[in-house]
Amino acid sequence: MQNKNILISLFLIFFLASVAQAQKQVNSPYSRFNLGTLEPAGSFKSQGMGGASIALRDKSSIFFTNPASYSSFDTTSFIFDFGFDYSLNKIKSGTTRYQSDDMNFDHLMFGFPVAKGFGVAAGIVPLSNGYYNITDKVLTTDVVDGYTANHKGVGGLSNFFIGTGLRINKNLSAGINMSVMFGEIKRSNFFEFEDYENNFHNSSSEVLRVNGINIDYGLQFMLPLRDKNFFNAGLSLTTGKNYKSGYEQFSYRYNYYNSSDTISYTSSNSEKVYIPRTLRAGIAFGKTDKLTVAVDYITTNWSKARIPGTSGTFGDNSTLSFGAEYTPDKYSNLSGLDRIDYRLGGHTGKSYVVINGELVRETGISAGFGLPLRRSLSKANIFFDLTHRGGASGSSLPSEYFITVGASINLYDIWFRQLKYD
Repeated sequence: MQNKNILISLFLIFFLASVAQAQKQVNSPYSRFNLGTLEPAGSFKSQGMGGASIALRDKSSIFFTNPASYSSFDTTSFIFDFGFDYSLNKIKSGTTRYQSDDMNFDHLMFGFPVAKGFGVAAGIVPLSNGYYNITDKVLTTDVVDGYTANHKGVGGLSNFFIGTGLRINKNLSAGINMSVMFGEIKRSNFFEFEDYENNFHNSSSEVLRVNGINIDYGLQFMLPLRDKNFFNAGLSLTTGKNYKSGYEQFSYRYNYYNSSDTISYTSSNSEKVYIPRTLRAGIAFGKTDKLTVAVDYITTNWSKARIPGTSGTFGDNSTLSFGAEYTPDKYSNLSGLDRIDYRLGGHTGKSYVVINGELVRETGISAGFGLPLRRSLSKANIFFDLTHRGGASGSSLPSEYFITVGASINLYDIWFRQLKYD
């Protein structure tokens, strides 16, 4: 009966997730460029550790950034993980101050073993967010009439993945994900003059649709040490890929008397969106069920990317993520506080967006908790992240402080076990 209820819940949540895959409406000027702002990759457990996950293995967690980790699933288990997050963005640009916030569905994943050392996982996760709403008012001068410029963007990209991991021997695991990228980004620009009746006003819009299949490869090396200590090393690669795309661009002008002229119109389904390869490497070490320390390095050759439309300039990006998790006594029967996972981490690196020749930088700190659910290995994972996004010291780029709070339920249930009665 318990497994039947979980199946019903799984179906309902998949249905709700398809409805809830609405866009996160947190206003950021950096979402105006390229594919928008890139979402952090990884489960909420790893995000509480600064995002480090490439070398992590856990029988009750899904680390989709390295499919080799799926080989760690218990032979009698079923794992289900879904989460929501709340984001608050505070922007400073010169004397201007602005903030926006939103709560949204983040991810849904499940995994299970096929045999000992052979696991399967699938899920849907966000890739990018293209939402922004920027208004700039230019006053009348001797050179130009006063006008208001409004720039809006909506949409984003998501990723559905399904993959498998196999333990080749006691020290080596390999895995592979098939990833399906999909989504669209819409952008519009309006320019309206203060003298509304005696001027032609300008408007332009563009739509970019992206879809396609790619492959992620993963390896993990595991070295058990004395007294339950361990050392893991991980490597994963997402290959460069030409994705199918559709692109439309439309510009026109209009006036107070409902007269309008088309300036230009472009439509193409032949251009490809090229997203370059991403290489991830990481190590993790510590003591099983007690302490885990992890470090990741991720790099993408974004300078080789190709995206139709007014997408901005790309730069090669890299990120260093690091974190730790400590559990006082995972199997304590006396204190619930001793069974809590305590997490702390940070991340620093360069974004893929180049503005006025300057690569945008991102630096953040994070913390999290894994709260055990009663009489099970299931957990409620909560994380907090504070990230600063902007230029180097003295830069004219907008300065953002991005606060994110996420909560997910990681359900771990015993399946495939035949009950015996005397």
